[in-house]
Amino acid sequence: MIVASTLDSATGEVFQHFGRTETFRIYTIEAGKITGKEDISAAETGGHGALAPFLKEHGVEALICGGIGGGARAALTGNGIAIYPGVSGDADTAAIAFAEGHLDYNENTECHHHDHGEGHECHHEGHCCH
Repeated sequence: MIVASTLDSATGEVFQHFGRTETFRIYTIEAGKITGKEDISAAETGGHGALAPFLKEHGVEALICGGIGGGARAALTGNGIAIYPGVSGDADTAAIAFAEGHLDYNENTECHHHDHGEGHECHHEGHCCH
């Protein structure tokens, strides 16, 4: 299985705003273990609308992320990608938890970034996207 995580490349943590993700960490998972990982740049994709097809092109079947808006949810599910939002902390730790079947996520997490100006804050179950 191929799983992606939004990535804050400066910290190694799950990036908290899907639509502004510039780097994804792609994991290959086999028999409950991570057997490979690769960081890919999404900086040139054009953002929100292009990210779902970009991930699909990389064979991604599931996405671990922080905040995510309704349009992105629809685009990802329309591309056959399962979504695991509301995750924070170290991306590798989250991917290991996913592989082992015990990832702590909140399927109701949303980011309503279009309701805010630059520098907005989205509040969802104690997580924040910037």
